[in-house]
Amino acid sequence: MGKYFGTDGFRGEAGVQLTADHAFRIGRFLGWYYSELKRQEGTDESARIVIGKDTRRSSYMFEYSLVGGIVASGAEAYLLHVTTTPSVSYITRADRFDCGVMITASHNPFHDNGIKLVNRMGEKMTDDVIDLIEQFLDGKVSVFGTTWSELPFAKGDRIGTTVDYIAGRNRYIGYLISLGVYDFRGVKVGLDCANGGAWSIAPAVFNALGADTYVMGNHPNGLNINNDVGSTHIDALQKFVVDNRLDVGFAYDGDADRCLAVDEEGKVVTGDHILYMYAKYMKERGKLIGNTVVATAQSNYGLFKALKEEGIDYVRTKVGDKYVYESMKVNGFRIGGEQTGHIIFSKYATTGDGILTSLKVMQVMMAKKKKLSELADPMPVYPQVQEKVYVSDKETVFDDPRVQQLLKEVTERLDGQGSLLVRPSGTEPVIRVGVEALREDTARTYADEIIDLIHRVNDEI
Repeated sequence: MGKYFGTDGFRGEAGVQLTADHAFRIGRFLGWYYSELKRQEGTDESARIVIGKDTRRSSYMFEYSLVGGIVASGAEAYLLHVTTTPSVSYITRADRFDCGVMITASHNPFHDNGIKLVNRMGEKMTDDVIDLIEQFLDGKVSVFGTTWSELPFAKGDRIGTTVDYIAGRNRYIGYLISLGVYDFRGVKVGLDCANGGAWSIAPAVFNALGADTYVMGNHPNGLNINNDVGSTHIDALQKFVVDNRLDVGFAYDGDADRCLAVDEEGKVVTGDHILYMYAKYMKERGKLIGNTVVATAQSNYGLFKALKEEGIDYVRTKVGDKYVYESMKVNGFRIGGEQTGHIIFSKYATTGDGILTSLKVMQVMMAKKKKLSELADPMPVYPQVQEKVYVSDKETVFDDPRVQQLLKEVTERLDGQGSLLVRPSGTEPVIRVGVEALREDTARTYADEIIDLIHRVNDEI
């Protein structure tokens, strides 16, 4: 991770860790850098950069700041307006933009915001470009054989323009609809849009495919994104599904790059369940290239046990959809993801896409003519305790010798009958504590021991 950009972009409290000035300077660099790349390649065209945003109040501030920087550097800014992260990724790739920007803090509360960047292939921005942006934010960047403390402003007819590109978002909606291979008529589907970027897109897709659609979390006001709704507050959808006697429910996060499901009984179906059921479905049809699923160190042991029983191999990466995608790309694997609902179907997308994931779950249900509970049931779930511990300096606390020694001891005590995953968050001022064991009380005891020590160490610094 860099000074400003973590595993999922530059994120922080709007107006505090992430300011309008940061956004302006990021726009200045992107507009200048990609235009300069074109000139060095012998093309006298301005760079084209596409921008989307979620529903946070501060997203408008960052959008305008980014646009100001981009056009001041001589590039063209195309605005998708309120949309999802996967739509930005798709449109950047499909319409051959030089790069894409999504303004979002994903599942975080409204007062946070962030800037995610994707390259021309719709993949997360490469580290070399992120390093250059961070240099510029700190006042001096060395690129193209020159060290720049400031970048030149465009003049005259070289000043960039802004283009309303709502058509791009509509093209993405059309793309999702085209992937719906079954008619959903007669199926009662619940959608929790988290008062975020999916609020108008997901219902449009499911309605077009004929579903009897019930929607919640679709009244954004700038302040209520992820507020007691969405994939991080799945209990709201559980109640919604049961109360309305729905066949299935899907919950997205603020930027809709993740999806969790709820079956007809109101039980949660995690990203691990989705990986299991869709990988099994792919194998049955001879579509599981490499016979392998890519998961992370945070995935439940039950997933790996269930995959093994189906004769399916798996790879475990570090936590983060970035690492999942890297493994998939290098090895040519077709499906991977995280327990939290970031699922990547590499044939169709280069990033996690919550709405696409829900369509794929529906596809398995329709193809097999089974309820979601029946499809998910064969995967056992081992007890897990997962907690977030807020600290003042996550790296210092995590690296403390006492914390590291306790983590080593707990791992030895588990003795292969569970797993331990403790790490600083890439997006929040927290240390994430995850313990998995054969018994829930064992996992709880170990987790509490680690959390207590983290609090003590944090109080000392």
